[in-house]
Amino acid sequence: MTGIDDLPVRDELRGKSPYGAPQLDVPVRLNTNENPYPLPPALVERIAERVKEAARDLNRYPDRDAVELRTELAAYLSRTAGHEVSTANVWAANGSNEVLQQLLQTFGGPGRTAIGFEPSYSMHALISRGTGTGWISGPRSEDFTIDVAAACAVIAAEKPDVVFITSPNNPTGTAVGAETVLALHEAAQAAKPSMVVIDEAYGEFSHAPSLLPLIEGRPRLVLSRTMSKAFGAAGLRLGYLAADPAVVDAVQLVRLPYHLSSVTQATALAALEHTDTLLGYVEQLKTERDRLVSELRTIGYDVTASDANFIQFGRFEDAHAAWQAILDHGVLIRDNGVPGWLRVSVGTPAENDAFLEAVRRLHKEITA
Repeated sequence: MTGIDDLPVRDELRGKSPYGAPQLDVPVRLNTNENPYPLPPALVERIAERVKEAARDLNRYPDRDAVELRTELAAYLSRTAGHEVSTANVWAANGSNEVLQQLLQTFGGPGRTAIGFEPSYSMHALISRGTGTGWISGPRSEDFTIDVAAACAVIAAEKPDVVFITSPNNPTGTAVGAETVLALHEAAQAAKPSMVVIDEAYGEFSHAPSLLPLIEGRPRLVLSRTMSKAFGAAGLRLGYLAADPAVVDAVQLVRLPYHLSSVTQATALAALEHTDTLLGYVEQLKTERDRLVSELRTIGYDVTASDANFIQFGRFEDAHAAWQAILDHGVLIRDNGVPGWLRVSVGTPAENDAFLEAVRRLHKEITA
């Protein structure tokens, strides 16, 4: 039987594993950072109306530039992120992963490199390899923040073409301050100059304001966002970026023709009509997140400060054994491979209570 090793797979992909989290049939699933609240009925009805309208013209290609959608995304960012942007500043694709892929296809590729500060979102490295871009693993401090001096030194030495800054960072939940972003951006421009990508997939959950205003006057700085988390639309697959209009023009050189379907655009536009309701769910999740942080620390766990809809906690002598013990209590969380730590997504109050009961039992077993 033919296996993957028998195929002429590119060398940089050999021995690698595809991205994914286990999906198990358990009572409580808190492992993929999904928004636990279903879309409100009024929004579901509006999606049906929008899709019905779009269905009348499915014999025609969709708007390949997604102008209406980009205009509404720009209005949303301008209203919520503290900086005015226009349609020309915004680009949209099938999930933020496709946004990142298009950026790497445009500014990375064979003979070029990208850097991220790990542990961080593993898709940055995977998409880099998938586009033939060399990957550099940059350092983080013991508390999972970015050591600015160390990071700038690596950028100066390696001269990467693309720099990833994830804020809030996945899986640690830590946010990155504007002063750190500006320092790394300055180092990147001095070294190459390079594109700097702020991955703000969890930005709406942060205690800190969005880093969007930093793109002003910095044509090589890009902010990436998604509708999967705050909008509770993981199944929609809609991501977007905000940047100088030249960046939007550049990524269109690699986009596939008509990459965003009419149905996707219609669904996203319906969701944007219900922004206030959806952001109300975000506020509930932020309250629950802060409760979980407090409870976990009271139980006796170490907890990384979180600005996301998930929490990293530990420390465990055997993190995978701890993951299994929590799973045995009917709660699925994420073992991201960070030594000594696990990650839990914030769920509904009932789901969070079930998780807390499981980790209380685990802590008693560990300390008995």
